Amino acid sequence: QLQLVESGGGLVQPGGSLRLSCAASRRTSDYYAIGWFRQAPGKEREGVSCISASGGTTDYGDSVKGRFTISRDNAKNTVYLQMNSLKPEDTAVYYCAGDPWTVHVMCHLKRLDEYDYWGQGTQVTVSS
Repeated sequence: QLQLVESGGGLVQPGGSLRLSCAASRRTSDYYAIGWFRQAPGKEREGVSCISASGGTTDYGDSVKGRFTISRDNAKNTVYLQMNSLKPEDTAVYYCAGDPWTVHVMCHLKRLDEYDYWGQGTQVTVSS
């Protein structure tokens, strides 16, 4: 069983930055693709970014390309989401999730059903 804990959310002004962390209970490199997802009130959960188990492949949603960066620190069993140039429409609860099914050189941002393990979420609010 993989446990994931998100942290780093908060209130930030438009144009600001936040770094979210997803700490895993055990090693995820080479075994789990990790994805970041978000859900705003009244909206469906959407994929933000993912990184393959190998760490060599990343993917981003169209709305965050060029502003967000995902990375892994294998020594700490942690995946980060650096969010820059934040906009009010980025306001949502952000979740990280682990996918044990996808081949280790890929990640799937739109296949939520492949992510078996989910964290509890962290709130990000972008407002002046």
